[in-house]
Amino acid sequence: MKMDWNKAAKWSRLLILVGLLIWVTYESYMHQVLGGGKAPSIHALCPYGALESLYTLLLTGTFIKKIYSGTVVLLVLTVALAVLFRRSFCGLLCPFGVLQEVFAKIGQKLFKKRFIIPSKVDRILRYFKYVVLVFTVGMAWYYGSLWMAPYDPYAAFSHISVISGSIEEDPLAIFGFILLFITVAGSFFYDRFFCKYICPAGAFYAIIGKISPTKIERNDNLCVHCKKCDKSCPVNIEIEKADRITTAECINCNDCVLACPVKGALEVKVARKTVHPLVMVVVVVGLFFGTIGIAQLTGNFQILPLAVAQGEVIPIYEVKGYNTIEEATTLTGLTLEEVYQQLAIPESVPKETQFKQISALVPEYSFDQAKANAGGSESEGAASTPGTIDVSAIKGSMTIQEAMDSLSMGATDFYALFKIPETIPPQTILKEIVNISPGYDFQQIKDSL
Repeated sequence: MKMDWNKAAKWSRLLILVGLLIWVTYESYMHQVLGGGKAPSIHALCPYGALESLYTLLLTGTFIKKIYSGTVVLLVLTVALAVLFRRSFCGLLCPFGVLQEVFAKIGQKLFKKRFIIPSKVDRILRYFKYVVLVFTVGMAWYYGSLWMAPYDPYAAFSHISVISGSIEEDPLAIFGFILLFITVAGSFFYDRFFCKYICPAGAFYAIIGKISPTKIERNDNLCVHCKKCDKSCPVNIEIEKADRITTAECINCNDCVLACPVKGALEVKVARKTVHPLVMVVVVVGLFFGTIGIAQLTGNFQILPLAVAQGEVIPIYEVKGYNTIEEATTLTGLTLEEVYQQLAIPESVPKETQFKQISALVPEYSFDQAKANAGGSESEGAASTPGTIDVSAIKGSMTIQEAMDSLSMGATDFYALFKIPETIPPQTILKEIVNISPGYDFQQIKDSL
C-alpha cells in the first residue's frame, strides 16, 4: 500500500500539538497539587517569560521570579526556529495554538460554516498584538516581574483547576480568566483568534520570521484556483492570490500545501529548496526536543527552583507559597511554634497547609506581608536604628535584592533604610534607581548611614 505522505504530515503535526497540550495541562495541574518546587509553572515552560526577563538577565545576571535557565533555552531555541522556519513554533509546537484550533473545529462542526472577520477590520486588528508585545515587555522590564501574569489567558488556563483560589490570591487574575473565556469563545467562530489579534509571542516571532529563508510558493501555471488553500489556512491568508507567501502572519503549519489537490502547485521552499511538510515537521520537532535534551544532559535546562541542600537553612522570608508550614521548619531550622509566630499564622491553620492556601482559611491573612514582616524582625529593627547596620559592603553595582540578601533584611525595612520608592523593582541596580526616580542619590543616602 502506497504511503500517503500528506496525511502522515497532517496527523503528525496534530498528534504532536495535542500531545504537548496534554503534557502542559498535566504539568499545570501537578504544579497546583505539588507546588512550584516539584512541578514547573506555566511561566517556566513558556519562552515568552524569558523575553520578559531579558532586561534583568542582561543587566543583573538574574531572572525575574518564576523564570529559570530552561526558559531562556526555550526562548533562544524558538527564536532560532523563527529565523530558519518562520513562525514554526506557533504552527507546529504551541499548545495554546492547538487549543484554539480544537475549539475552531468544534465551532465549524456546530455552525456548519467558517466565519471570517471582514478584511478591513481584520487588517487593523492584527496590529494589536504588536501593541500588546511592546506594552507587556515594557511593563515587565520596568517592574522586574511577570507583570502580565494576572492578565495572561495561557496562565489562566494553567490555573483552571483552582480558579477561585487564584482569584482569592490575586483579584486581578479574574482578567486572565475573562480573556481565556473570550479566546475560547472567539475560537468557536474564528480560527486562531488569540494568535491573530492578541498574542505578543506570536508578534515577536512574526517580526523575526520576516528574515527567514522559508517561504510558500504558488505555481500559477499549475494552480486550478480551487481556493482549498485559503479555506484551510488557520490565520486566513489569501494564498490563492499570491505567488509567494511572505506575510508575517504565516505560522508555517503548511495546511495549505497539504490541502492543495495539484502536486507542485503549492510548495514549501527553504532557501529555494522544496521541502515536504512532513520533513518540516520532523526537522522542527527534532531540533526543538533534541536541543532541550542536550540542554538537560548538560545541566542547562532548569525549570524548577534549586532545592535547598541537606543541612542548609534559608531565612524565613525565602519560604515559598507552595511550601507547607511543616516543611518550613526543615527549610528554616526553626521550630513549628517559631514558624507560626514569625509568620503570624493563626493557630487554627493545620501544619500541613501550604502558605498560599492560608488565605482560603483565613481571608485577612497575607503571606507576602507576613514574610515582609518576618524579614523585618530578623533585621532586628534595622530601619529604626540604622547605625547598628554595617552598610559599607553595599555597592552601587548591586541590585536591591542582592543588597537585601547581603544584609539579611526584608524588603520593607531595606526600602525604608535606603529611602527607596516602593515602586522600584528589587532587580534594579542601586546606582540606577535615579534613572527611574530622578533626584534619588544612592551614594548620599549610603554615606548618611
